[in-house]
Amino acid sequence: MIQAIVFLPLIGALIAGLLGRTIGHRPSEYITTGLLLISAVLSWVVFLPVAFGGGLMGAEVEGHTAVLKVEVMRWIQVGDMDLRWVLRVDTLTAIMLVVVNTVSSLVHVYSIGYMAEDPHRSRFFAYLSLFTFAMLMLVTADNFLQMFFGWEGVGLASYLLIGFWYTRPSANAAAMKAFVVNRVGDFGFALGIFGAFMVLGHIDFDGAFHAAEEFATTGLPVMQFLGWQLDAMTVICLLLFMGAMGKSAQFLLHTWLPDAMEGPTPVSALIHAATMVTAGVFMVARLSPLFETSPFALTVVLVIGAITAFFAATVGLVQNDIKRVIAYSTCSQLGYMFVALGAGAYSAGVFHLFTHAFFKALLFLGAGAVIHAMHHEQDMRNMGGLRKKIPITYAMMLIGTLALTGVGIPGSTFLGFAGFFSKDSIIEAAYAVGGNTGMFAFWLLVIAALFTSFYSWRLIHLTFHGSPRDAQHHGEGPHPDPAHAALESHDEPINDSNADDHGDHAHHGSAYDHAHESPNVMLVPLYVLAAGAVLAGAVFYGMFFHEVEHIEHFFAGSIVVDHEIIEAAHHVPLWVKWSATIAMIAGFVTAWYMYIRRPDVPGKLAATNPGLYRFLLNKWYFDELYDTIFVRPALWIGRAFWKGFDDWLIDERLSEGLGRRVQNVTSWVVKLQSGYLYHYAFAMLIGIAALLTWAIAAGGLI
Repeated sequence: MIQAIVFLPLIGALIAGLLGRTIGHRPSEYITTGLLLISAVLSWVVFLPVAFGGGLMGAEVEGHTAVLKVEVMRWIQVGDMDLRWVLRVDTLTAIMLVVVNTVSSLVHVYSIGYMAEDPHRSRFFAYLSLFTFAMLMLVTADNFLQMFFGWEGVGLASYLLIGFWYTRPSANAAAMKAFVVNRVGDFGFALGIFGAFMVLGHIDFDGAFHAAEEFATTGLPVMQFLGWQLDAMTVICLLLFMGAMGKSAQFLLHTWLPDAMEGPTPVSALIHAATMVTAGVFMVARLSPLFETSPFALTVVLVIGAITAFFAATVGLVQNDIKRVIAYSTCSQLGYMFVALGAGAYSAGVFHLFTHAFFKALLFLGAGAVIHAMHHEQDMRNMGGLRKKIPITYAMMLIGTLALTGVGIPGSTFLGFAGFFSKDSIIEAAYAVGGNTGMFAFWLLVIAALFTSFYSWRLIHLTFHGSPRDAQHHGEGPHPDPAHAALESHDEPINDSNADDHGDHAHHGSAYDHAHESPNVMLVPLYVLAAGAVLAGAVFYGMFFHEVEHIEHFFAGSIVVDHEIIEAAHHVPLWVKWSATIAMIAGFVTAWYMYIRRPDVPGKLAATNPGLYRFLLNKWYFDELYDTIFVRPALWIGRAFWKGFDDWLIDERLSEGLGRRVQNVTSWVVKLQSGYLYHYAFAMLIGIAALLTWAIAAGGLI
């Protein structure tokens, strides 16, 4: 069953990718989707006994860890190292199998409707299934090399999916940007793996964890670097976390994530909701025994996560593309997860990963339904009043927003949406850390919760409430300048009798008039995800964060459970428990006032603070900064230094120079080929005479 869960998506990818043109688009869709649905059902079969039945079926207890290992094949044998490809299934893996396969199967079903008119959809479904297989390889890894295989496979598949519409220059640029930025993080990840093998002496996780535990008695190893003595485990953990920063779009390595919206919307749901961006969170949780040996590395994880949560939330405040708002929301929520990991509350981070998958996939697919209804319009300033046109999509987006903003009653263990339980657990854990670092993270997370509520309800108000707005604004597209920010607050439609109802540049009035609800094949996945967004928090809260004994029994040694931090989180002051809820209410009221009650305020506010508005709209100018520091110098070196060196030495001196010398020599030789018989006879006589002369001189005939 475990092998079926992992390899059925690969079979689907091979069938759709190699035989898609032969069997046709529809069979490709049905085969890949059917195989993913089977994997999803089997994943729940594995997970439910863990959650409610007392343990993993067929698992063996190794120390304090209940784990099931399925050997696939012998993989690498070098000297004493005999490395076998083994699928490792424990509680953490079972959680990830459910998350990955459930969301992926629903995205496959949704894509049947969303990509119905695309002429290359069999290739699209092949990429989706390949991506899922790579992610499953990552989460079932039993050693560092297997994890790296899945890690790089996810990066490759995301490149293919983001750049699926390769005729668009923007899609190509976004795909390359994601690939290159991830290479930066992956370089650190690879160095971390090398360091772990060098210091711990093991490539498999069990051996590495056991070696790390022995450091408690033998002392932490020291690493020499350029004359410095460094804590080896701190260096290893920071390098591994560098890889997590790239994959999970953390601060400084986040720039690829919003541009990845160039891919089809189902790709956004798959990559940014439950799979690729959570790979870093999973990796740190999986390697929690290693990170526990380095308090400094955990502090770095916590600080970077808090900064990411705050930074991405500020940028989301002013974005106008509906998918980019949700993308920055994803970046911010990933920051929450890393704060939990850095605080030592690994179960809370995994809990938020679990709940986030449902409501964020729901929001992305709901946004896709909006874009589908609006004939591929993505600018929220060109929407409005859609709740009357697409009421089901509106209800689904509303549920996703309630879950994301964390609506619930503090202190309750069952009254609240999914995000309420997991996000509040992280905020309480951050406060429980204490000290300057804990307070820094706590307040940044509370402020991020305020901003999250504001931009989430801003999205709902701009998209679904008010009256429809004109897309072209009398022939002009929406302008990001503060002077034009009042576009966001238009309450009345601007009618244009010359609007083309069917052209690519149709005005919003016609797009609104023709807006319609999505087909059932796109709505059914929304229903399933909505159920998860409502119930996942209340149903599973006890297993992830309620009581330490339940948490330890549930995870069964698959991650480190810190009793002290979890107990402290449950005994924080009452105002701390209410802080996120108060922030959520404040964000909702502010968004309601600015976009429903007084829609003229946003434009005036932007015009009053143009510098801040542009700073946030341009994402803190990180793209421009990186372009100045890295991209332009690299291009200058390539064009000036290396291209000159290449042209002068390689082309002119070596390649072309040798070619010209050969041409000169052959031109001389060609002159000897006159075509006259007496010339050749004379040459033969000269040759015979030379041969006789050599023989006589050598004494051969005398």
